[in-house]
Amino acid sequence: MPDRPATPEAAADALDAHVREIVRWHFSPDTGCPYWLEQARTLDFDPLAIESFDQLLQFPHFDDEILRKEDPARFIPKAFEGRPYNVFETGGTTGMPKQRIGWDDYKTDYTEFSEHYGPDFFPQGANWLMVGPTGPRRLRLAIEHLANLRGGACYFIDLDPRWVKRLIGMGEMRMAKAYQEHVIDQAATIIRHRDIGCLFTTPKLLESLAERMSLVDAGIRGVFAGGTTMTPQYVRFIEEEVLEGRINFAPTYGNTLMGLAISKKRAPGEYSLTYHAPQPRAVLRIVDPENTDRLMDYGDYGRVELTTLTKEFFMPRFLERDEAIRRQPCDEFPWDGVGDVRPFQSGTKTVIEGVY
Repeated sequence: MPDRPATPEAAADALDAHVREIVRWHFSPDTGCPYWLEQARTLDFDPLAIESFDQLLQFPHFDDEILRKEDPARFIPKAFEGRPYNVFETGGTTGMPKQRIGWDDYKTDYTEFSEHYGPDFFPQGANWLMVGPTGPRRLRLAIEHLANLRGGACYFIDLDPRWVKRLIGMGEMRMAKAYQEHVIDQAATIIRHRDIGCLFTTPKLLESLAERMSLVDAGIRGVFAGGTTMTPQYVRFIEEEVLEGRINFAPTYGNTLMGLAISKKRAPGEYSLTYHAPQPRAVLRIVDPENTDRLMDYGDYGRVELTTLTKEFFMPRFLERDEAIRRQPCDEFPWDGVGDVRPFQSGTKTVIEGVY
């Protein structure tokens, strides 16, 4: 991995240089993909003239419905033609799923995540258990890559979040609970009968699993969790009650379109989470929902806007279905962070998160 910039100014310079490289890659006839080359003809500016991240604001917000409607092959860069690829699906409930193609981005993201944590945080050589969506999800390959990187194997318990959301949406809470119990039964069986040292799952499933057994006594030493809202109160509950203050905990914010935003180190007694995107490959901005060209002030809630910038995938200014507090850069990550992430407008409407 390249050295991380030491200051916000250096990070901004590195981001601008990366933007120039990636935009030229996706919009050059020699390397670009059919979708963006076609879109370039509809824009009122020349993408190849972009010199900085700020100039990406010329793009309209990316509509992720495009990922349902377009053949994923239209996003293959010409430079990658003929190279077999993965097709990954994002969330959703029913209908045609959103799809993203990929090659090595997930390996890059999870290699960087692994290098961020020392050999003892997730013990080297330990086997992993993933309790979450496998199938067409990028996460399945990513967690196995992480386990293998750290010298272990990975076991899997599958979960279908689309089915859970559908059950909850229909008011079938008893069936949703039964499905959750079915998943937890399988996870508990694996932990009891195999040598598992590390765990990836969602906070809600982690809580349910801890109701069955002491995870510490079961040999779990590191937990990597993401997928649902974690308030400061809930983070404290997870660390003190579920993990008994004796298991390393790495909360994360990520998805198929962005990759993985790592949470910054917290001081003792600090439970509010701040995530930092894997810049320059992805950038998170906290914007005014009513005027998305405007950044919110530090300390204020706004909508999360994602821009993805890799040679495999370019996606400018996608408005996530999340809101968060804009947080200051820090020594660990010298660019803006997003704090206390929650579903967008969750204070004014009902949001279905399910167990994922």
